Amino acid sequence: MVYHSSFIDEEGITKACGCPLLPLKSHIKGPAPVSNQERTDIVDEAITFFRANVFFRNFDIKSSADKLLIYLTFYINVALKRLEGCRTLAEGTKAIINLGLEKVPVPGESGFPFPGLFPLPHSQKEAELLRNYLKQTREETSGRLLSVAYRPNGTPNKWWLAFAKRKFMNVIVP
Repeated sequence: MVYHSSFIDEEGITKACGCPLLPLKSHIKGPAPVSNQERTDIVDEAITFFRANVFFRNFDIKSSADKLLIYLTFYINVALKRLEGCRTLAEGTKAIINLGLEKVPVPGESGFPFPGLFPLPHSQKEAELLRNYLKQTREETSGRLLSVAYRPNGTPNKWWLAFAKRKFMNVIVP
């Protein structure tokens, strides 16, 4: 059974292209509202559920937050693929920073991994809002992923990096 997001109450949540702009426990500047540090956010859910959800080829979407969970699960898969050859935390950090510098595609642009998951943006402003939110969530996910993909002594955690070989929803990681 696929793990779904617990963020199903959508009252007061802004959306861009059907993607909810959920609060994040983040110090990174961006459009996401700031969440309480004690509460679980969507990035925590994506990392927690990743190792179970990556095995599924189909994902039944129950809320718009599930769409963001799908996107972040795919992003974690991409990040782990980049970390696969990195033998130290310093190398992994450099690889993740380079991944973060890449352009973030939005629905309707080439390179967006799930065409049809989110509706096309109605305006350039909406597209930029979603791009900035996805960039912020990717950066936050990358930082938190490094803390689980590498042990405190800086060596790779094979129980996480082994999942770099998995394909999520039959999408081939670039």
